Order: sequence, then structure tokens, then C-alpha cells
Amino acid sequence: MTEAKTQKPPERAPLKVDLALQGGGSHGAFAWGALDRLLDYPWMEVEGISGTSAGAMNAAVFAYGMMTGGHEGARAALADFWKQVSDAAKFSPFQRTPWDKMTGNWSLDHSPAYIFADTMSRFISPFTFAAISTPVNPLRGILEETIDFEALANGPIKLFITATNARTGRGRVFRRHEITADVLLASACLPTLFQPVEIDGEYYWDGGFSGNPTITPLVRECESRDTFLVQINPVYREEIPQTAREILNRVNEVSFNATLLKELRMVAMMRQVADPGNSEGRAWAEMRLHRISSDIMVKLSASSKLNAEWAFLEMLRDEGRAAADAFAAEHRDDVGVRSSFEFESLLEGV
Repeated sequence: MTEAKTQKPPERAPLKVDLALQGGGSHGAFAWGALDRLLDYPWMEVEGISGTSAGAMNAAVFAYGMMTGGHEGARAALADFWKQVSDAAKFSPFQRTPWDKMTGNWSLDHSPAYIFADTMSRFISPFTFAAISTPVNPLRGILEETIDFEALANGPIKLFITATNARTGRGRVFRRHEITADVLLASACLPTLFQPVEIDGEYYWDGGFSGNPTITPLVRECESRDTFLVQINPVYREEIPQTAREILNRVNEVSFNATLLKELRMVAMMRQVADPGNSEGRAWAEMRLHRISSDIMVKLSASSKLNAEWAFLEMLRDEGRAAADAFAAEHRDDVGVRSSFEFESLLEGV
């Protein structure tokens, strides 16, 4: 897809905003595109970012790029990070079949290596061969090369990274000064592929099980009242899944949306009952939520979250930019004034 030239919007008074970035493997390249487009709006000052899994990595890379090079630094850092991810994936056994490449199918549903690994994950855990060899997550080297975590701890953007405690099942939100490569890897640790990541004597899995992403700290710890949710996992599907593959794909989407929807219901309720007479009540009552999403995600299967081909990542990036453009065309004037995503409807029937 050829990246379309876009006209920069007229100037506006500076406005603090927060970002909430969902996780979803290589589908996180969609959020890369959305962030890349939002950087064209200099009046938006990012105060805080909450991210999970791929969203956590986008958050940390974006924040570090901003502190070292401003808007262009963030843009370059995100592009470099995703290019390194793609380059590393060239050696992955998870590749599309020639037929899928010919037909433009981005999924790995027919990849022999993916099918074998998906099947064996029901019988063999990442601990099985630990005595022989513990798989090294290739993202570690990329993260350590891309981000100076000591410098990031003193950066201007507040970060909230969620990981799931493997013992308790509870989410833990790591703040800016706590973030390391281990924290980001923990936030993206799929239990069927990797052993849990040990941090301070506790063990953590993917944060998507407990907060994808976590919204509450953006409300309680940031001054901004506008939060942009970049949503990767589809909430609604028209068709009822029928095949085994469709059912597993839908279960994956429901699981990684459940905590977000539950928290948004809580936020909607807090907005209705919070006392605006005190500072915390005012923060809940005045919260404004905006969502950037795309129907393209409905067309992608869960297996494509492991597809890191550069052409696929570029396609997702361009879709993310287009989705941000579509949001701006319809809701630009809502930012700073009202919610453009009326999530109070989530309370219906609850």
C-alpha cells in the first residue's frame, strides 16, 4: 500500500492527552501507524501512556524517542524498532506458505511450523526442555539496543506497563522508574511460548490477561482528561464462529478484551457517581475517551499476530495512519471538549 500524503491540520492551543495502547503481537504495528500520524498534531502533548504487550513496547519506544529527539525522534524510534522486529523474524520458522503469499492471506493458519507449535503447546510447556535449552526472546536484544532504560526512568512521559502475576493472576502496573527490558518482556510473555519472566522474586505473564491496557492510572495519576485508546482486538464480530480455528480465534479476542471492557464499565459508572467536589471525583467525572480502531482487524486471524513480515507490518502501519486520519476527520473538534467514544453504553444489560 502506498502511503498517502496528508495535509497537516491548523494549529490549536496545546492540550495534554494520554494514550492507551492495546497489545496483540505484530498487530501492534497498527498502533505504530496511529502514533506516527498523531505526531503530526503538535498541539497534542502526551502526558502519560498505558500499554500492554506490544502496546507496552510501543509506549516505551515512543516515550524514549520523544525524550531524545522530540516528535521526529519518536517517529524514527518506532520505525527502527519495528524494522528490527521484522529483520529478526526472517529467521523464525513461523512463515506464510507460498499459496498464502500468492493469495494475499496474512495468516499463519496453514504454516506447518505454526500448526505443529500450536498443537504441541497443548502437551509440552516451555519448562519441558528448560534443562537443555531455555529459548531466548529475540526482543530482548532489540529493546536493550533501542532504549536506555536508566534515561527513560527520568523522562517526561509517565508510563504504565501491565504484566500478569503468574501466581496470583493479578495485574501489576509498572511505573516509569521500574521499567526494564524484563518488564516489557513480561508484559508480552505468552505462557505457551516462554517461561514467565522473574522480576523482584515474582513471575509474570502477558499483561493482556489482567489489563489490556490498564486505564485507571491514566485517570488517577495524570492531569490530562483526554485519553486515546488505540484498539487492536475486535470487540464485535457479525458472524458466529463455527470452525475450530474460528472459535479459538474468537476466544483469543474475547479473552484479551475482557479486562478492558470491565474496566471501561467501571470508568463509566465512576463518571456517573463520582463527586466532582473533590479532586479524584473530578478526574473521573471529567474523563474523555476517544478510540482509534479499524475494521481491518476483523479480517485478521490470531495466528497473524506472529507474522512479522515487513510488508505486513507496513500494511498495518498504513492502516493505523488511515484510522487516525478518519478519527481526526470526524472527531478532531471533540478532543478537549467531550468524549467521542460513548462507552457508557457498555453499562447496558450489566
